[in-house]
Amino acid sequence: MHNLSSSNTGDFTLLGIPGLEQYHVWISIPFCFVYLVATVGNGILLYLIAVERSLHAPMFFFLSMLAMTDLILSTTCVPKTLTIFWRGPQKIGFPGCLTQLFFLHYSFVLDSAILLAMAFDRYVAICSPLRYTTILTPKTIIKIAVGISFRSFSIILPVVFLLTRLPFCRTRIIPHTYCEHIGVARLACADISINIWYGFCVPIMTVISDVILIAVSYTLILCAVFRLPSRDARQKALGTCGSHVCVILMFYTPAFFSILAHRFGRNISLTFHIMFANLYVVIPPALNPVVYGVKTKQIRDKVILLFSAKRSE
Repeated sequence: MHNLSSSNTGDFTLLGIPGLEQYHVWISIPFCFVYLVATVGNGILLYLIAVERSLHAPMFFFLSMLAMTDLILSTTCVPKTLTIFWRGPQKIGFPGCLTQLFFLHYSFVLDSAILLAMAFDRYVAICSPLRYTTILTPKTIIKIAVGISFRSFSIILPVVFLLTRLPFCRTRIIPHTYCEHIGVARLACADISINIWYGFCVPIMTVISDVILIAVSYTLILCAVFRLPSRDARQKALGTCGSHVCVILMFYTPAFFSILAHRFGRNISLTFHIMFANLYVVIPPALNPVVYGVKTKQIRDKVILLFSAKRSE
């Protein structure tokens, strides 16, 4: 036990993107810009939802949860990444590494659960509009929020304990810009088969179940929409779901590609994989508020009103 605890007290070294070290400073420019867009965009979204009473509805509550989770996801990784790009390889302690990877994976699983909750909200709004306020009461919404947050916490917490049991007696150099579960586990001088199977199967099965339920929700929504008698009503119903579908595609497509490439893509270069993993933690958080700002009329109107008021002052 003494040897095990002492083997986990040293620092890890994050190298950045292997093979592109000489371009780190140039890569940091668009990376920093996109991170600022994500921070400002999600910040404006949270501000509008908080201060505008017309946005105090279940859909916008879940949207505020998504914005907060996106901020956690990007802020967990990007500041350290930019430090590596600007100042070279950086050290990170074992507790700091565990904290970073916990919030990284927690944000991913929670994002998926929030998208499922938003799909349920759209299903009730379109398929049972007269019962919308009686089904999605404030008490029910809080229960859903607490439930999906606790589910995500329960799924990711074992990852931390699976890593703390491992002895790290080989290299402590991580060829990445941030800590993630399997990347850290592969540095251990012990059997990591439990880490590999838990880290791959449990979160993936959870996310796949979310995807199936989202697909079922939207199948029922489409059936209900095409039964509407008015063409305008059909277009309005589809328009309310358009932004959500865009966000779902932006989240799940790169997520599944990154996970499957990490697990099975032995022919994919490490440089490409890490570059893609870095884009994943900033691109969806930056695009989500833009998509909702453009596609959702209530938010678009409030953003225009906010900036026109600022200009007139």
